[in-house]
Amino acid sequence: MTIASWLRLAAGWGSVAAFLTVGAGWLHGLADPLQAAILLVWLLGVIIWLAFGVVHEAEELAEMLGEPFGTLILTLSIVIIEVALISAVMLGAKEAPELGRDTMFAVLMIVLNGVVGLGLLVGGLRHREQSYNLQGAAAYLGVMIPLSVIALVLPNFTTSTTDGSLTPVQAAFFSLFTILLYGIFLWLQTGRHSGFFIDPAEAEDARPATAAQPRGGVLPHVGLLLANILPIVILSKSLAAVLDFGIHAMGAPPALGGVLIAMVVFTPEGLSALRAVAANQLQRAVNLCLGAAASTLGLTVPAVLMIGLLTGQTVVLGLSATNMVLLVTTLILSALTFSGPRTTMLEGAVHLTLFGVFFVLIFSP
Repeated sequence: MTIASWLRLAAGWGSVAAFLTVGAGWLHGLADPLQAAILLVWLLGVIIWLAFGVVHEAEELAEMLGEPFGTLILTLSIVIIEVALISAVMLGAKEAPELGRDTMFAVLMIVLNGVVGLGLLVGGLRHREQSYNLQGAAAYLGVMIPLSVIALVLPNFTTSTTDGSLTPVQAAFFSLFTILLYGIFLWLQTGRHSGFFIDPAEAEDARPATAAQPRGGVLPHVGLLLANILPIVILSKSLAAVLDFGIHAMGAPPALGGVLIAMVVFTPEGLSALRAVAANQLQRAVNLCLGAAASTLGLTVPAVLMIGLLTGQTVVLGLSATNMVLLVTTLILSALTFSGPRTTMLEGAVHLTLFGVFFVLIFSP
């Protein structure tokens, strides 16, 4: 471990100790703007720093295990953090029926339009055209499209409820179907169709390269990965309280909470994807971005619905008419972008345009 890694873990676990002992008193003093601002900067800084640690350890494991296992570990780790943050808000004193929806939608827009758009633009500027495995991208989209429509669009058109929510029976079965579909996808991604998620030019050399286990064993990095994730999960409740207070105190749009959670969670992974694009490793970036979107839908939707069922809270999943248009447009554009074996700057510019529209609509719906 490097000195930076020790410092990161010390900051994370030290913050956990502080908030578990005297933090309750600090959170009761949020009416003081200065104290609230200090706590927000502290928690955000530590959580983002730890998230970068998660990315680092996942990248170490990626070198040892090869694709698609490396990016799969990273995306699943990031989604665990996302679910922890959403759960912390939902299980708090104040109900947040739309937080899960807002966070998932924000993740899709940030990843599919923001990160993908910027990545394709940067990649086009540096490398003109970039190639990737078309079968892998098609598999991701084949899972994402039905899951996003079932979770974020269909609830608006069921007649059992009128507020974009689901009945307990619908929530239970939709969660089951989502988990089963995503489970089948993971089984194929890591098994018989793992070659779909490897760059075609490297596919022949992938197995020999992953046979060797460089730089020690896998278990130490798994341990460090968990050591970076656990403080985030524990601190998520405190961050949720500060974010909720700040949004209401400033009179900001409620959807901003979901956007902030998505940005906190996916910033390190987004930067990792952009570095991969700059290094002309588009396949890794595709695995990170599309994998993040698919895992968010496959794991966050059942988690949010289960929390709603267990606590009796109403969970609103149906998007507004404006956001449904934006979601459907994004899915169609993503299907077109990844319909050919090579990408250019044009696709990136179009995705970034949609991301700009999404950002404006947060504050001016």
